[in-house]
Amino acid sequence: MNNEKKNENEVKSTLEKIEKGVADGYKKIETGVVDGYKKIEKGAVEGFNKVSDGAIKTLFSKDGESVEDTKKRLSGKKDQ
Repeated sequence: MNNEKKNENEVKSTLEKIEKGVADGYKKIETGVVDGYKKIEKGAVEGFNKVSDGAIKTLFSKDGESVEDTKKRLSGKKDQ
């Protein structure tokens, strides 16, 4: 009976190690997916902003006016 208890404890210990390994593996996968998404999102937003700023400068800017000034003028906001 004592030998059965020892085997039971070894199995339990092994299962706990496997459980921790699986959880750690999922955490690494989760981190990789989230980091990848953030990089893609950042690239998409930066790309959109470059295209948007280029369009504003080309289509709506007056002589020598910066993109920021053009955006303020178009939105109707004044310097504060």
